[in-house]
Amino acid sequence: MIEKLISKISLNIKGKNINRFIKKLRTRKIEILSIKYKNQNEADIIIYKKDYETVLKIKSIYEITELDVFGLIKIKRKIKLTKHLIIIIIVAFALFMLFTNIIFKVEVIHSNKEIRNLLLKELEKEGIKKYSFKKSYNEITKIKEQILNKYPDKIEWLEIENSGTKYTVRVEEREIVKKEENNNPRHIIAKKDGVLKKVIAEKGDIVKDMNDYVKKGDLIVTGELIFNEKVKGKVRAEGKAYAEVWYVTKTEYPYAMYKETETGKEKDIYAIKFLNHTLELTLNKYKTKNIKEEEIIKHNLIPLKLVKQSQKETKVTDIILTKEEAISKAKEKATKDIEKKLSKNEYIIRSKYLKSTVKESIVEVEMFFAVYEDITDYVEFR
Repeated sequence: MIEKLISKISLNIKGKNINRFIKKLRTRKIEILSIKYKNQNEADIIIYKKDYETVLKIKSIYEITELDVFGLIKIKRKIKLTKHLIIIIIVAFALFMLFTNIIFKVEVIHSNKEIRNLLLKELEKEGIKKYSFKKSYNEITKIKEQILNKYPDKIEWLEIENSGTKYTVRVEEREIVKKEENNNPRHIIAKKDGVLKKVIAEKGDIVKDMNDYVKKGDLIVTGELIFNEKVKGKVRAEGKAYAEVWYVTKTEYPYAMYKETETGKEKDIYAIKFLNHTLELTLNKYKTKNIKEEEIIKHNLIPLKLVKQSQKETKVTDIILTKEEAISKAKEKATKDIEKKLSKNEYIIRSKYLKSTVKESIVEVEMFFAVYEDITDYVEFR
């Protein structure tokens, strides 16, 4: 067994009168383990690897070519080759993971340029921008909530979808009906498509029947007072129109996520920040934490600053769901997202699960909702 591990090398020797060279090797006490003559001027031999350098020194006019190696040296060469291959694979995989986790485009879909620019600026502040790394599901959820809370009078609904190396941001602008102070005559019209369920007309005449299907812009309550097919007067129509409207939603939910809760431990520390690196001036570091930061010293030219941090230790708990559990959670989230958009007198009439699609570690659920909703809108006329 030990003999098999000893390093050996197979050589091809070419030159005039091979036997003379073989005798020369033996004179130098080089042990020839095997010899195979091909002709009088060529032979293949096997020697110990330790004697190889000596052979090269005395080869003189003879041509020596390495054919193969055996024993420990062969194992070492294979390990070296494998190591290089593994390094290449790891580097290639790391580069692949790096580029597949970088965002190359952020697109906000909305007709209002002001809303698009507003969202792009807010997203950039939160690190969602071109050439940035992808955010986790929890981070995306937190960013959406922060933006919605910051602009409650401008943004009704917000969704950030990841597709490969692109973020697509869908947004619905909040429509605030301002109280009119003029007395111009007006009609009540449909704000969106639906089936009428209830119409209240304090001023004006109802021109639609219950369960009529109306399209966006259709007249529901007229401000024209008609008698004997003639307009006898004009009023500013007042009232409400409720209808059954429909939505098909797509909601994503992860199989794996984490829950972060504060442990109650907290402390104040100082830290040095350089570019994206932070050096905390403390020995007992919290593994995960919530931080509130205050700048103490900042250089205007060098990206270096001293900060004071109020840290609260957190505990991170991993949550792993089955496909069925993830689908159930996605259904609940879809329902809650619809309910958040509804006012006091609005509600979900019925809902239906349509289908689910698995995307990497996320399940996407498609749902249908029929909603009892206020579709009141106004249009002035002369």
